[in-house]
Amino acid sequence: GLAGDAIPLAGRMMAVADVYDALISRRVYKPALSHEDAIAIIVRERGKHFDPDVVDAFLAIQDEFQAIARRFSDAEAGAAHE
Repeated sequence: GLAGDAIPLAGRMMAVADVYDALISRRVYKPALSHEDAIAIIVRERGKHFDPDVVDAFLAIQDEFQAIARRFSDAEAGAAHE
């Protein structure tokens, strides 16, 4: 039942990170979205579903998120071929 600033900062940050990961990941029920499409969805939900300050911080380092996602995606693909 918490809302706004009553939600711990770590929870607000994880909300953005978790949704980003879910959007860019392929699931049995949906294809993976591109980084750009995931960013657009997160920006659209800024101030609604996500803390605006957390989204702004995420946008400032979005390239790092993309690089990490690629690195782990490549690692998973490599492990699948072993």
